[in-house]
Amino acid sequence: MSAAGDLATVLDAVGPRLRRLRTARGHTLAEVAAATGISASTLSRLESGGRRATLELLLPLVGHYEVSLDELVAPPAPARRRSARTHRGVTSIPLTRAPGGLRAYKAVLAPGAGEQQEPQTHEGYEWLYVLSGTLRLRLGEADLRLPPGEAAEFDTHVPHATSNPGSSPVELLVLFGPQGERMHVRARPRGR
Repeated sequence: MSAAGDLATVLDAVGPRLRRLRTARGHTLAEVAAATGISASTLSRLESGGRRATLELLLPLVGHYEVSLDELVAPPAPARRRSARTHRGVTSIPLTRAPGGLRAYKAVLAPGAGEQQEPQTHEGYEWLYVLSGTLRLRLGEADLRLPPGEAAEFDTHVPHATSNPGSSPVELLVLFGPQGERMHVRARPRGR
C-alpha cells in the first residue's frame, strides 16, 4: 500500500474512534460541541467520515476526552501472532503487542529450568508475580523463594536470575520496561 493509502486508512479510522469515545462516555454531540467549541454538525460529519480530521479539530477533542493524539490517529497495529517461545525449559507467551514501552509476558518454567544459569544484568526494570509453583529468584546477594501470590520488582542492573528448583512447573506473570519506566503500584486506595 502507498503512503497516501496508509494515510487515508488512518484518517478513515479517526471518525469511528471519536464516536466510540463519545458514546462510551455517554456524551451527546451537543455536549461535546459545547465543551470543545466545535459545532455539533461538524462533529457529526467528522464521526461519520464526511469530514477529514485536522489538528485544529482534533486538539480540542484530545483535551476533552483526555486521550493522546496517538490514540486517535495511530495506524492500526500490524497483526502479530502471540506465539509462545520456549528456550532452555522456559516458555514465554507475549501478552502485549506494542513494541517498546512496558511489555507483559506469561512465563512457564519447567522443573529445573534456569538452575544452572548465572545471574545477569541488562537495561530495564522488571516486575514479576508468581501464579503457581515456587520460583527461585537470585537477586544480588539474596537467594529468594517466591510461592504463589508473591511478587518482586527490581532494577535489572542488579545481577539476577530466575529458576524452578521444584518438581512441578512454575507459572508467573512478568512485566518488563526499559530503564526509567517503572510500574506504579498502589497498595491501598487513595485517601486512606
